[in-house]
Amino acid sequence: MRGGGLLHAELLQVIAGLGHGQTIVISDAGLPIAPHVRRIDLALLPGMPGFLAVLDAVLEAGVFEAGSIAAELATSDARLADAIVARLGNAPVSRIPHEELKRLASDAIAIVRTGEFTPFANIVLRAGVPF
Repeated sequence: MRGGGLLHAELLQVIAGLGHGQTIVISDAGLPIAPHVRRIDLALLPGMPGFLAVLDAVLEAGVFEAGSIAAELATSDARLADAIVARLGNAPVSRIPHEELKRLASDAIAIVRTGEFTPFANIVLRAGVPF
């Protein structure tokens, strides 16, 4: 048993198995998930768990070199968009059309579904390397 940090065994396994350049998505409750993409469903109730809490746990557990968010998030919730960018620190975050984000999501190793009800609250994270 881990003593702290991310405790979700399936999510830890996915993060540990990511190779450089592979992607994982953290999504709101409504993002469509293609049948061939692994779904890690954390959604419990509207807003639980929230997007930022899951993002924080995933960022702490892995190494990510870049992210992509929907450009539409700036209109839906500019503060959330800014909070996401801030959490990625020096890693670049591109803002792309939501339809393009959905296409990228269909190539992800896994999609982590949160209980977030904010429209367009999704991020595609690209795995980096710790060296």
